[in-house]
Amino acid sequence: MIGTLDALAAALSVDHISDEDLAKMEEIVHKIDTSIKEQSYADYQHYQIEFHNVYLIKCNNDTLIELIKSFQNNFVRQTYLSDNKEKLYTVLEQMNKEHRQIIQLFREKDKTGLEQILKHVHWRIDYTDMI
Repeated sequence: MIGTLDALAAALSVDHISDEDLAKMEEIVHKIDTSIKEQSYADYQHYQIEFHNVYLIKCNNDTLIELIKSFQNNFVRQTYLSDNKEKLYTVLEQMNKEHRQIIQLFREKDKTGLEQILKHVHWRIDYTDMI
């Protein structure tokens, strides 16, 4: 459900994303990289939400923003955890790679691509054993 809502927010925000917004998203991706390397998973979660909020606030739909923020605060607090640090590192690296793809799709103003990656890739839960 969050993937569908987030995809809608991204599609609505495509025409409102500025170069400054893209630069902020890239900066956050670098902070996520650092969080992963330093195994600071609380920081990772914080930056994950911050990344998505960059375009969420640009969708110009207060109801959608409120709904997604409710999910962020109440339901999407999932953080991948595992005693297998190598596996955890790999999973989080993959998710941040998807953030880079999302930025590129915003650059290309590719609404369909954004909807597809957010609905079917980024919010997909493949590692239920790590939640």
